[in-house]
Amino acid sequence: MSRAEKVFKVIDALPFAKALGMRCEIYGDEMTAILPFQERLIGNQAIQALHGGAIGAFLELTAMAQLYLESDLERPPKPIDLTIDYLRSGRPETLYARAYVRKLGSRMASVHAEAWQTDRSKPVAALRAQFLVDTPKED
Repeated sequence: MSRAEKVFKVIDALPFAKALGMRCEIYGDEMTAILPFQERLIGNQAIQALHGGAIGAFLELTAMAQLYLESDLERPPKPIDLTIDYLRSGRPETLYARAYVRKLGSRMASVHAEAWQTDRSKPVAALRAQFLVDTPKED
């Protein structure tokens, strides 16, 4: 199974990713996560803003998916520390995200992710995370 197929399988198997309606597009080692707009993702009806929890969960799932894409992980990474910066309100439209693995060691991974809507240069939120990973031992 290719790493891309593994990512698709993991996303399909995660109930929360399914509940959010998240999907991924993968071209080589570059992945874009997509969160199609759904009315139930609105957290503030007064200003029609996406719920911060939905944005944060989407970014965490994006970071995990990128780890699967760039490694041979056999078990899901466990979050050690997550920091999410909410930079502007998410409008009622599709959200996109990309993650970058900054360091992948034998026990820990450091990942950065950003989510945007129509303009990638104007992120809605950014995530910095450290995950506990269990990378396979080399023979």
